[in-house]
Amino acid sequence: MMSDRTSLIATLAALRWFAVAGQLVTVACVAFLLAVPLPLWSMTAAIALLAGFNIYALQRARRSEDAPPWEVFLHIMVDMTVLAFLIGCSGGPANPFTSLFLLPIAFAALALPQRWIYATAALCGLAYLLVAMFGRPLPHVHGVAMDGFDLHLWGMAVNFVVSAAVFVYFLARMAAQRRERDAELARLRERFVRDEGILALATHAASVAHELNTPLATMLLLLDELDTGELPEALEDDIQLLHALAGTCRDRVRDLARAARLGEGIDPEQVVARWTLLRPAIVLERDAVLPAGLQVDAAIGHLLRALLDNAADAGEANGNARISLSLRCEAGCLVGEVRDHGKGLEPGRMLLPGTLFGSDKPGGLGVGLALSQATIERLGGELRMQSVEGGGTRVAFRVPMPGGQA
Repeated sequence: MMSDRTSLIATLAALRWFAVAGQLVTVACVAFLLAVPLPLWSMTAAIALLAGFNIYALQRARRSEDAPPWEVFLHIMVDMTVLAFLIGCSGGPANPFTSLFLLPIAFAALALPQRWIYATAALCGLAYLLVAMFGRPLPHVHGVAMDGFDLHLWGMAVNFVVSAAVFVYFLARMAAQRRERDAELARLRERFVRDEGILALATHAASVAHELNTPLATMLLLLDELDTGELPEALEDDIQLLHALAGTCRDRVRDLARAARLGEGIDPEQVVARWTLLRPAIVLERDAVLPAGLQVDAAIGHLLRALLDNAADAGEANGNARISLSLRCEAGCLVGEVRDHGKGLEPGRMLLPGTLFGSDKPGGLGVGLALSQATIERLGGELRMQSVEGGGTRVAFRVPMPGGQA
């Protein structure tokens, strides 16, 4: 995000090209059309120097780092020096364009600290004083349709139009940049609130995982020792399913600690297989399977589970417990799409990606989408949501894989 001072340098650079063109046209008209004697070579050289300086200013404006106040003041000083020289050579204080000395003060007031605003005002006052003391008065114009006073009035009119155009351009550009910056700050503020909530949720989840580890281990031990021979045969499958679900829950609890280890990877196909076991009522459609042994960041596993859960919940709520999953490796990235058969996105009620603890699902916690967006941002990927013709929502994501695996 460009700072106010760097933005001011960019704005001055854009305006400076108009100033160079306007100065050249004005000098040419006065010297050749009105036949007013002017020091053409020295004035043209000053305008050329200003154009050359503006090439540097444009290069400086493209750099992202913040410009110090003294650098902005230096740019304004160059403009004032050239303007004072041109006005001094073309009428001095009687030149109708002397009010242009006020423009830099308005520019500085919007972007510079107070002491630099005072310095800019002092610079403009000094430039006007030097013009008044050493300026060269123009001779009375004869042999044209208007005398010297009429020419001055026309010059004041042109000066008013130029000043108004500069103010409109400058203020409109600064207002647009201010709105853009405010929007960016709002997004950063929302992200900070979301991340704070995720951190609190993660802390609580770690505590709950620690508490659940022992009961889950006890449940698995009891299930292992359970003599299924004394139970009805119809319950054997249920006991096996219960054992598998308890084992999955235990593994998920242990994954919380394992995922925090730096460099620890995870197989996305195992994530999908475990999810399928936890949601047996959901029909999962796949177009292809990832290569065996593929390792991705553990956070991508959380992303997959969150997207699959959201899709499954949306489909079940709409009476269609069927979702489609596409996973593929592409240019060192894991590219995926999850499509549900729910009601789709409602534009009037659609939540912003990453809004924590806000959900349009009955009983939803509003955590899955926020975790997904936070994961994508941390890994440098992208996430897109869109409604599908015929009903449902498609969520597509792309995240880089460790080491650029293909």
